[in-house]
Amino acid sequence: MVFRGLNKINLDSKGRISIPSNYREILTKKVIKRLICTIDVDNCLLLYPYKNWEKIEKNILELPSLDRASRNLQRLLIGHAVEIEIDSSSRILIPRELRDFATLEKEAMFVGQGNKFELWNYKKWCSLRDEWLMSKEIKLPKEFNDLSI
Repeated sequence: MVFRGLNKINLDSKGRISIPSNYREILTKKVIKRLICTIDVDNCLLLYPYKNWEKIEKNILELPSLDRASRNLQRLLIGHAVEIEIDSSSRILIPRELRDFATLEKEAMFVGQGNKFELWNYKKWCSLRDEWLMSKEIKLPKEFNDLSI
């Protein structure tokens, strides 16, 4: 199951969003009814199908607890993680604290990122996308030096 592509969506007055239909079909076929929503260092939200999140969470929890960076990552990702149910209308409610963190307003961008989704403030997404496109230098790990697209 790979999520790709992006959709401009709207939040309703209660902070709910409808999962875009192209993703809804995949989630329904895989009988996925729960997502985990947490924050990302880029000030967007990450939405993982519950089973995908379990693997991520396990890896984060196995980081060394005496390492400050590891503890901070655990606090940020696991500390902000919230289980979200997909309702019968294929909507999810984004908690107020997480909406505030990502400055989510009426318009948002729902972005497929392989094993997860990102949820962005629409204006911030457009601005950062333009910035990324204008960047003259993309730094890739050396393992990607022979990659061609």
